[in-house]
Amino acid sequence: MGTPHWLFGDQLGPHFLEAGDGGPGRDAPVVMIEARSVFRRRRFHRAKAHLVLSAMRHRAVELGDRVRYIRAETYREGLREAVGDGPVTVHHPTSYAALRLVRSMEAVTVLPARGFLVPLGDFRAWADGHGGQRLRQEDFYRWVRRGHQLLMDGDQPAGGRWNHDHDNREPPPRGARALDAPRPYRPREDGIDEEVRHDLDRWEREGAVSFVGRDGPRRFPASRREALAALRRFTEHRLAGFGPYEDAMLAADPVMSHSLLSSSLNLGLLHPAECVERAEDAWRAGRAPVNSVEGFVRQIAGWREYVWQLYWYFGEDYRHSNALRHRAPLPRWFLDLDADAVTARCLATVLGQVRDTGWTHHIPRLMLLGSHALQRGWDPEAVTDWFHRCFVDGYDWVMVPNVVGMSQYADGGRMTTKPYTSGGAYVHRMSDLCGGCAYRPEERVGERACPYTAGYWAFLHRHRDRLEHNPRMSQPVRGLDRLKDLEELLDQERQRGDAAP
Repeated sequence: MGTPHWLFGDQLGPHFLEAGDGGPGRDAPVVMIEARSVFRRRRFHRAKAHLVLSAMRHRAVELGDRVRYIRAETYREGLREAVGDGPVTVHHPTSYAALRLVRSMEAVTVLPARGFLVPLGDFRAWADGHGGQRLRQEDFYRWVRRGHQLLMDGDQPAGGRWNHDHDNREPPPRGARALDAPRPYRPREDGIDEEVRHDLDRWEREGAVSFVGRDGPRRFPASRREALAALRRFTEHRLAGFGPYEDAMLAADPVMSHSLLSSSLNLGLLHPAECVERAEDAWRAGRAPVNSVEGFVRQIAGWREYVWQLYWYFGEDYRHSNALRHRAPLPRWFLDLDADAVTARCLATVLGQVRDTGWTHHIPRLMLLGSHALQRGWDPEAVTDWFHRCFVDGYDWVMVPNVVGMSQYADGGRMTTKPYTSGGAYVHRMSDLCGGCAYRPEERVGERACPYTAGYWAFLHRHRDRLEHNPRMSQPVRGLDRLKDLEELLDQERQRGDAAP
């Protein structure tokens, strides 16, 4: 029968059981452990807890008699029940905490990581060769494209350019409430989902766990079959329109043309190679333009892969980075996803989307949720934890680089060249969220002052000494000298404190 193999809840695709490179192969018995302690430690979004448990239980049904599925308080207790003191293998987990756990168990053999395009050792060699400090995503992305022959014509990028961002930053169509895009794939719940919801209800009644946000109906795939259907739906019907508006926002259309595949990738239901290869096939068959396909390939083979690699390369202490010395706690309205407490239409809309679905696309995450946290000086570790808990696709490896490095600039520029924050003018240009708002994006002070516009200038003032030497920020910082109402603005922001904007 072979040595039992342990599958974590984010290792659910068939590639985690394939032979080769020390993998378990088709005949090895499988162990899966549903540890309730995971949900005790953090106040997760209810929809996220539902998705993870549903996906694990769906996978157990698929594996049938081959799997021993254990429900226990902790992983240690579950593994002891499953195999006693016997040996077990496991693929490299996706967090430092999980890696410490499996390495602390004498009988567990840790196999190489799966579910990514680049082995960790290959990235380390590449990064060390670049000095190990300013590791730019664009350089890495081109290296991956060349090495895996992704969207390439010989040694040149398909379409003649590596980067089609210029074509992929369009504001939403004027006057449109929604993009004219085919609807995304949506799964149908089944008896497993009913069972999961019943168990979560019971856990909450017993006081064992506490969740935030709303649950149901399930919006994201929980099985390999569903994930493949979602991938097929996107590449055949939605990919063509993805590129131009991937950075745009519409209040009534939170999904736009986005793939909604991140949770399936991060659960291990899909492999990144099959996603980018299907996208490339769509371009070569003439079903999608190169800018849309390149934008999608960049998200997966570029950004997602880059974030995974940096999580391990920068080391565990990276999560504690706080170059800007932001210490403010997250306010209760934000922790509770209380969108009704927020007056600013953009923030209320996006916080409501997180409350209701556990998901928004990357621009609301970065330029509304993350930008507000950065402007208010919230503790980046707390912000990282919030994103981890509240998003269905949020895992430690995902959120530490994305939030500490990209969103909160807490690493002082190791990952990005500038802080990603803006005034209300950006939100107004890239969305319809300013219409009908009580605030005005062009106003800095007064009753109608946009919290993002005022917050942007207050942020620049607070960190002027650091940012005025940044080539990408020096011009905005010099703009502080032209503000005749700066003192009034700063006093206004001090009075606002952590109140909901």
